[in-house]
Amino acid sequence: MTDPALWHPEITLLPYIPPYDWALVNGFLRTRAIAGVESGDAHHYRRTLVVNGVPGCCHISPVPGEAALALRISPSLHPQRQEVVRRVRRQWDLDADPQAIAAVLGPLAADRPGLRLAGSVQGYEQTVRGMLGQLVSVKMAATLTERLAARWGDRLETPHDGLSVLFPAAETVARLTVDDLRSIGVQARRSACLIALSQAVADGALEVDAVPDAEQGMRQLLAQPGIGPWTASYIGMRAWAARDVFLTSDYLIKQRFPGMTPGQITRYAARWQPFRSYATLHLWLAADWVPEGSA
Repeated sequence: MTDPALWHPEITLLPYIPPYDWALVNGFLRTRAIAGVESGDAHHYRRTLVVNGVPGCCHISPVPGEAALALRISPSLHPQRQEVVRRVRRQWDLDADPQAIAAVLGPLAADRPGLRLAGSVQGYEQTVRGMLGQLVSVKMAATLTERLAARWGDRLETPHDGLSVLFPAAETVARLTVDDLRSIGVQARRSACLIALSQAVADGALEVDAVPDAEQGMRQLLAQPGIGPWTASYIGMRAWAARDVFLTSDYLIKQRFPGMTPGQITRYAARWQPFRSYATLHLWLAADWVPEGSA
């Protein structure tokens, strides 16, 4: 249960255009949750975050009978409420127009019209998650991220509902060694790439949070060692809520287009512009889908 004393008494309603599939978005986030940083159940999602240098927590839940999510924040973050609202709306993709998406995706979106992009409240955190998720299972990626947070994340002075850890800052990871990261199971080459990226973020040479142009942001990521097209595109989708990214090289996506080359898949997916990120999500879930014209 949530202890009301831990949260600021003001509740902020975050409206959206229905339909909205809370269960799918919440389930996606819970599957990838970092213990101590995130917690929740079928009806609640909670996490720690740092906004403008201020640490705290937020709590999100659906509002029965209303097209809105309810946001509660810890007292420490109340002066930062406007920025918290912006980040939470991005994480839960609350500014999407499902009617516009359905009009473009057509039958592909018919079974799940309320599906949204599950984003992030902290771009650096999601960038690290994307890098640690390369060529490993979802479960293993979550485990590595959890180990990183548990070992090097700062502790909250007042834990909230199982939330006790802040995700490590770029400055912290930048100071680690390859052996440090190898000790939690990260491969040596990936460790070196993660440290190099963290150093670039810490030095201000790379921006991964307030990114106004996702395409430019992904190009900058591709210039970093160890980041390929899949990782850059996935980070664009999750960290910056880029709506028109198609993961052509993704294993499951390739499975949906048997016998087609990457170029053919890319040309086929052009019909879903400017909402190819949503097409990617729907294809991940649509095991029985087949391309038009397939035998």
